[in-house]
Amino acid sequence: MELKEGKHRILMVSDFFYPNFGGVENHIYLLSQCLLKLGHKVVVMTHAYGNRSGVRYMTNGLKVYYVPWKPFLMQNTLPTFYGTLPIIRTILIRERISLVHGHQAFSTLCHEALMHARTMGYKVIFTDHSLYGFSDIGSIHMNKVLQFTLADVSQAICVSHTSKENTVLRSGLPPEKVYVIPNAVDTTMFKPAPERLCMDPIVIVVISRLVYRKGADLLVEVIPEVCHLYPNVRFIIGGDGPKRVRLEEMREKHSLQDRVDMLGAVPHAKVRSVLNSGHIFLNSSLTEAFCIAILEAASCGLLTVSTRVGGVPEVLPDDMIVLAKPDPSDMVHAIKKAIRILPHIDPQEMHLRMKEMYSWHDVAKRTEIVYDHALRCSNQTLLERLPRYLTCGAWAGKLFCLVMIIDFILWRLLQLWQPDSEVEPVPDFKPTELKRG
Repeated sequence: MELKEGKHRILMVSDFFYPNFGGVENHIYLLSQCLLKLGHKVVVMTHAYGNRSGVRYMTNGLKVYYVPWKPFLMQNTLPTFYGTLPIIRTILIRERISLVHGHQAFSTLCHEALMHARTMGYKVIFTDHSLYGFSDIGSIHMNKVLQFTLADVSQAICVSHTSKENTVLRSGLPPEKVYVIPNAVDTTMFKPAPERLCMDPIVIVVISRLVYRKGADLLVEVIPEVCHLYPNVRFIIGGDGPKRVRLEEMREKHSLQDRVDMLGAVPHAKVRSVLNSGHIFLNSSLTEAFCIAILEAASCGLLTVSTRVGGVPEVLPDDMIVLAKPDPSDMVHAIKKAIRILPHIDPQEMHLRMKEMYSWHDVAKRTEIVYDHALRCSNQTLLERLPRYLTCGAWAGKLFCLVMIIDFILWRLLQLWQPDSEVEPVPDFKPTELKRG
């Protein structure tokens, strides 16, 4: 099966993909599905998850390489610099890839794949899904790694304007090379309940990883105060993490066992049913580039109360969200305001507005334009590319140049050991052919 003119062969790379669930995983999967419908070939590369290793096919023939690397920390593979070069080279040649699209600055596999792809002359795109600081040790380290990766990317994508400013400041990337393409929501999956819920009790839903960055400590202070002010308010908390213990201690201390339900980790397939059991969605994140959970809640007709951080103010219109400072008293005030305007919220109307505002098909079309721009970038030799790395710092620049020179030498040795012509390309299959098989 030959692709039509103007269509691309795309390799999506990230440590974060199915069967793991999260914003990055959903973004890669849903974007890939829409790109397939537009006629492109899409292949995903991620690390092995448990016994899930090798090649798997997903909906509409989406091909996934689960390479035999095991995660060692927060679903990230151990950095090897050059250990992934042979398998990435083989996949690129076998699948006849035209460009590589890496996702998430946390992903080790993403950084290594983009480095090897540039060494081999492929065009690369990077999508940043998170915000980072500038002062703590972890952020300083991550920002330097990002500066190395983005020094030679063809184009970059951010999910909000706030995220773009953050990425440009952290990496030194020219702003004209960074596009803003927001996330979207599958409105066919996230629909309101057929009948409007009774307003007594008022149910506030929280679905989040219970970690510091997601503001779990704020919830510990906000929930008792809201329960004290409104006897008819209940909370449903879905999610797991190290801060779950603090929430359970809070529930015991204030005797709120009958008013605060702790669901634990919620499978993505059941998120809609949890959202449909509530009236208000509460997001307490301390940092957020773009919160897909807010879109899912709004698509289900819930009024959102959220901290005013990162790209959150860009997500919804003012009449669909109540924003607050990441401060307990201000969040309680925002919840009071949300309860007052709740009778005027029409879940079905909110869902229809979300269908008009957000579409994964639109995200795919805009990403397609970025791909076209990337492929029009000029091809450059290693010597032409090395000066970009020298701008990364007095010592770091020289180190990055050395890393790229070694990568180039290893790639040339691989070509001598197994020329490109000896790597057999795989045939392309249409989804209908896979079903018949």
